[in-house]
Amino acid sequence: MSRRWAAAAAALALLSPLPGCGADADADDTLQVLAASSLTDVFTELAEDFEAEHDVDVELSFGSSTALAEQAADGAPGAVLATADETSMAVAEDAGSANPPTIFAGNVLVLATPAGNPAGITGLDDLAGTTWVRCADEVPCGRAAIDLLSSVGLDLEPDSLDEDARSTLDKVIAGEADAALVYRTDAIAAGADVVTIPVPEAESVPSSYYIATLTQAPDDDLAEAFVDLVLGGVGSEALQEAGFATP
Repeated sequence: MSRRWAAAAAALALLSPLPGCGADADADDTLQVLAASSLTDVFTELAEDFEAEHDVDVELSFGSSTALAEQAADGAPGAVLATADETSMAVAEDAGSANPPTIFAGNVLVLATPAGNPAGITGLDDLAGTTWVRCADEVPCGRAAIDLLSSVGLDLEPDSLDEDARSTLDKVIAGEADAALVYRTDAIAAGADVVTIPVPEAESVPSSYYIATLTQAPDDDLAEAFVDLVLGGVGSEALQEAGFATP
């Protein structure tokens, strides 16, 4: 397992807030950011930049966009929400918990197989008769997979449905699945642990990522500053390096 993926997996294991450098800091000295699991690597990097510039601890909570948006809608502590689709963001926005969001990145689905691609998968048509996995229907990467398969007229049942793209990809890395439909950026983050197979058909059904400050943010200016970092040059460069498309 690549060092970068191991670090990301460790972060994902803590679906409760991830403390920044100063875990003992007062709540007034923290910024809580809720973000889709596929943003783990980029937002961890940007959080370090933000902490250095603003002398504040950033607490990152990664997971399913749907689950995080529901938490925000219920009034859970948070300052910024970043989701992997508009549907998830709308959950928080409709509840009055999210301010008007901005699209900040794009992503597409790819096929990921274990190193060496033992099943010899080259495209979507090869999934029939294999053990393959995707995200659950109610989360962004699951909805994207459903849209993709529908767009090409394939009716294929996965062997399992997982809570987000990272946990889905873990099945492939562990050798429990021949392939997974996951975001391109997650496959890139996994490095040599997987073989990434582009899916040309996915380009016609891309995913858009949304970011917004939350109305329960204890410091609106600080929350807006983090959003500005993501939307600015530093954020755009980090996103592109991770494989995200520009909005």
